[in-house]
Amino acid sequence: MRAATASDGAAVADVYLRSFDAALPTVRRAHSDAEVREFFQYVVVPRGGTWIAEAGGGAVGMMVLDGDELSQLYLAPEWRGRGIGDRFVALAKERSPAGLWLRTFQVNTAAQRFYERHGFAATERTDGSANEEREPDVRYAWRP
Repeated sequence: MRAATASDGAAVADVYLRSFDAALPTVRRAHSDAEVREFFQYVVVPRGGTWIAEAGGGAVGMMVLDGDELSQLYLAPEWRGRGIGDRFVALAKERSPAGLWLRTFQVNTAAQRFYERHGFAATERTDGSANEEREPDVRYAWRP
């Protein structure tokens, strides 16, 4: 697990796309694959706060921290359940010891169980009108 560099943009985007499609098949993506790849390559990774997990010679997980927001955490589908997400959350808590918050879609019950297992509590449920996917979501917060 390490901080992503400029050359990691494509790998980070690939993990995101594969994970999103596998975990959220009913959620409409707001952007094409090409737009997602461009966004990660030229906006997200250069801005900083992106972390990457590697195994077997490639990227298997990614996380983006934006201040106290855990804005993204995605794992390659075949690497779920191997402790990588746990390590990402531990890193996020270490880097934001005063607390964290995040959003996940309401249909993503696996993510909700994961975050609740790590001490996050649901603080708000929305109808999704404020996100690009227009998908109902849940806001979670963790406080030490």
